[in-house]
This record gives sequence, C-alpha cells and structure tokens, in this order.
Amino acid sequence: MRSPTEVIFWPRVSEKGTRLASAHNQYLFEVAPDATKLEIRQAITALFGKKVVRVNTMRRAGKVRRSRRGEPGRKNHTKRAIVTLAEGQKIESA
Repeated sequence: MRSPTEVIFWPRVSEKGTRLASAHNQYLFEVAPDATKLEIRQAITALFGKKVVRVNTMRRAGKVRRSRRGEPGRKNHTKRAIVTLAEGQKIESA
C-alpha cells in the first residue's frame, strides 16, 4: 500500500476549486496518474482525518507547447480528483 503523500500530490487552487469548496463542500486535488478512487479516499482520510462521501476523477491531457527555440513539446498529463466531504466537515487551508 502506498503512503498518502504518494497518492495526493497537492490541492489545486483555482477559481473552480474555490467555488466548489464554498458551494458544494468539494475539494480539488492533483493526484497520481494511477491512483484509484479508493486510494484517494483513504489518503484524504489519513491526511486530513475527514469523512469522504464521494470521489470523482478526471484525466487532463497535457497541452502542446513550443519551446523557446520553436521545438514542439508537450506538458505532462495530469489526473485530478474532486473529493466531496461529509456535511459539516471542511479542509482548512494553511
């Protein structure tokens, strides 16, 4: 079994993430590409001690970019998780 820090990389701070947290008690995290929903649920419980109701995941394709020399390249693919907590629970930002 992997440690929680190997599954959850960092919280995604964005407009959408802030709106989800305030309106629906959902939090957005960047996770390992091969992490399962069960692993994500267990990692959130271990790291923050909160009860997770639902985990939704999405894979994001890396954008195609050009380097300074004009060579084509690509940013890394990512996986994000939207975690819904039980009513009355919050994850406080540091």
